[in-house]
Amino acid sequence: MRRSLLALLAAGAALAGCASGEGEAVDVNNGGEFRFVAGTPAGELIPAGERETAPDFSGTLLDGADFSSAELAGEVAVLNFWGSWCPPCRVETPQFQEVYSEVADDGVQFLGLNVKDQLQQAVAFFDSKAITFPSLFDPKGEVALAFRGFPATAIPSTIVLDPDGRVAAVYTGEVRQDDLRTTIDQLLGEG
Repeated sequence: MRRSLLALLAAGAALAGCASGEGEAVDVNNGGEFRFVAGTPAGELIPAGERETAPDFSGTLLDGADFSSAELAGEVAVLNFWGSWCPPCRVETPQFQEVYSEVADDGVQFLGLNVKDQLQQAVAFFDSKAITFPSLFDPKGEVALAFRGFPATAIPSTIVLDPDGRVAAVYTGEVRQDDLRTTIDQLLGEG
């Protein structure tokens, strides 16, 4: 009985965390269930000599077009794993659009990766926020699993790739605009 009560309290705490959306992310790599984990929004730039090559991936964008990660080659790429059901994503995604608008002409690409969602809800979310960067529809979280060496299975997560397609920064949880801008500026300055 005591274990059942503790499990119920832990589940309630996780759901309460979901509603707050502050500094939390949800783990989608645990048998399809959601688990909230602590965020690390002040991600660090990985030194160039220690960066690992990002996995190749492909799929279908929210607009129905095909996409391959090869399209990101040669530019800084910001990959944001999100869901319309994710409270921090509702705050973060419009802010990503703002940063994207500032840096799109500087050799920086943004790609959303929508996970554990319904297509109609994902499209409605992107449309309601007037998001102009593309987003891959990945309802099973297969691309997130391809990044298993990085915490992309927590939603939201953001992975920043350098122009050589290597993972240069990882954020778990909501990313502050200033942190993202700093990371992008540092990577652009490396070239």
